[in-house]
Amino acid sequence: MNPARPRRAILQFVLYERIVRPVLFLSDPETAHASAMGVLRALGRGHGLAPAVRRRMIADARPAEAWGIRFPSRLGVAAGFDKDATALWGLYALGFGFVEVGSVSARPWPGNPRPRVFRLPADRALVNRMGLPSQGVAAVVPRLASRPPFPVLVNVAKTADPGLNGDAAVEDICATVAAVLPHCDAVVLNLSCPNTADGRTFEDPAALRELLGAVRRVPGPPRPIAAKLSPDLAPDALAAVVDEAVRGGVRGFVATNTTRSRPGLATPDPPSPGGLSGAPLRTTAVATVRAIRGACDRGCAVVGCGGVSGPDDVREFLDAGADLVEAYTGFIYRGPFFCRKVMKGV
Repeated sequence: MNPARPRRAILQFVLYERIVRPVLFLSDPETAHASAMGVLRALGRGHGLAPAVRRRMIADARPAEAWGIRFPSRLGVAAGFDKDATALWGLYALGFGFVEVGSVSARPWPGNPRPRVFRLPADRALVNRMGLPSQGVAAVVPRLASRPPFPVLVNVAKTADPGLNGDAAVEDICATVAAVLPHCDAVVLNLSCPNTADGRTFEDPAALRELLGAVRRVPGPPRPIAAKLSPDLAPDALAAVVDEAVRGGVRGFVATNTTRSRPGLATPDPPSPGGLSGAPLRTTAVATVRAIRGACDRGCAVVGCGGVSGPDDVREFLDAGADLVEAYTGFIYRGPFFCRKVMKGV
């Protein structure tokens, strides 16, 4: 082993976790995220620097395959980090194997008022109640057209206007699917986001059946359709939605979205309401992956998401049956060398 490598790894740890992150965490989470996105956009600007940086960031990454698509590695960035596809080249530079963009909606939507993201450092977790902000699909598509040479999945949700219900909600989602199909490798339907004013979601089997029937009729190049599910579904409800999804043509699942529960947190009085992500979600997310894999054949790809912060977490998801793994909160807490650190240990 090159003796300089352990020293370099220690320096990277000290630089980010002891100096850069504490400075970033002095500002509110959205401001810090905007600053990080600005750096990533600068890193990817012109597309010339990104491949050179990527060569330094990749450590022992082994390609994987899902849906017949080659992924440079199994580790990708979860939806929510790059909502509007503004930093794809920067994320490519950091060594990730793919990115799930979004959620993308048909129309621009501002989301909920601030503050709407909260850090739980003692738990290496976040709580968000963003309200699905999006610049809208018309702004996102041109960025997808000039994407880096790795797979890009697009997470699609209905425009979060609470007055958009029923058939109008289905039409809204289908408009976004039609727009992104030519520019992505797979579409992920965000089933666990409310589609009605009373909070029902497309995880309701009847609503899901209607949505998938409409999505199958959307014209465009053939792309795998996956579904993103909640970790809060009871076992019977999870089995029912997986069965309905597979019968409706879904070829994969992302497990999971954030959770409404607050499982055994060290943080006193954690924010509520909102979706919890990060380390406390991992056990539930892994169990959901295992249940989905048990209900599907290998023609269905499963993407594990929830609490990935190190190589052991990736292995746990893979052992449960995941084909690919995504990270978000762990990436925020561990910084720009996250992908290299994780994949070196897998």
